[in-house]
This record gives sequence, structure tokens and C-alpha cells, in this order.
Amino acid sequence: MNLRVDKLEAKRICQGDIVRDVDCVEYVIEKEGTIEVSRIVFPLVIVLTQDCDLEQDYKNHREIEKKIKDKMLISVLVAPLYNAEHVYQGEHLSELNISMEGINKKKTPGNYLRSNDRPRYHYLEFPQTIQLVHSVIDFKHYFSTNANYLTQLKESNYVCTLSALYREDISQRFASFLSRIGLPDINSKASTHLA
Repeated sequence: MNLRVDKLEAKRICQGDIVRDVDCVEYVIEKEGTIEVSRIVFPLVIVLTQDCDLEQDYKNHREIEKKIKDKMLISVLVAPLYNAEHVYQGEHLSELNISMEGINKKKTPGNYLRSNDRPRYHYLEFPQTIQLVHSVIDFKHYFSTNANYLTQLKESNYVCTLSALYREDISQRFASFLSRIGLPDINSKASTHLA
């Protein structure tokens, strides 16, 4: 099933925006007076932060004379979009020299990844009007980025915005993934001391 996407004229960041070439700062350290910054540039990300928060933040920034800025966002949650074929092969982080577990493309019933049966992943098929390959969001790889940085980047690197129905589906699945109950590994040595 193809997604429904929009090309919005909004200058503000919107939930469901897809933006190109977004930096993720991995770490910043100081070594002998030199600051070292490690960053990962993700070719595509999708904005996960709720749209009401993004709209309030935008309005709050525009009200210059307003002294109380309690609606201001410091950061925005995003998640990378990976080429689906690379995810199937476990190669979507190969440029970082990281091998991932592949996903069986032909697993029955149906395709687990394509039918969104794996809570960690969300599969996206874009319409032909948007020049993007079938993609996968890996909810485990979400990160935050500065709201002002992303707003400026959107001016030149905006691709499209998922329509409300699809972005809400992703939002619900992301929230469900984050709020899952973490169960201890019963077979590990560390968990045997809990009994």
C-alpha cells in the first residue's frame, strides 16, 4: 500500500516531515585542548515529535516580545529512514562498519517487515511522485536534534510530509515500541541473582 504524502509550504517543522542529510551528533569530547565532534549524517529522517508541540514551539519563537517561553522545544525527535532492501540484507549501517541481522524477505505468512508485524520497524512505500525507494524506520535508532537546526535545514532539504493518517499510525507504533515492558533475560547470569 502506497503512502499518501503532501508537499507542504509550511516553514515550520511538522510531524511526518521527511528531511535529507540530517546530522546526529554521536559525541563531543575534549582531548588536550582540541574538541573532537563525531557525527553521523543520515540521508533521510522522519520527524516523530507531536505536531501540536512543533506548532506551539514555532508560534512561541515568533512572539519575540513574549518573555515566558514555556512552549519552546529544545530538541525534536527524528528517526532515520533506511532503504528497505538494505534492511533485508542487514546492510543499512554498513557505512558505519556495523553489520545488522538480516530479515527474511520471504517469511510467511506474508512478509513480516512489509506488513509491519515487527514492532521495531515501520515499512513505507512512497508514491511514484516522490522519488524515494521503499524505506524502513527502525524505531530503535531514533535520536533528538536541535529544533532550530532542523528548521533551517528544512528550507533546503525538505522532501515531503506524510499525511495525517499515516503519521499518526507511525506515532502510535513508535509510542508502543518505546513503552514496551522490558523483560529480563532469564538465562543470563546477572538475572539469576534476582531470584
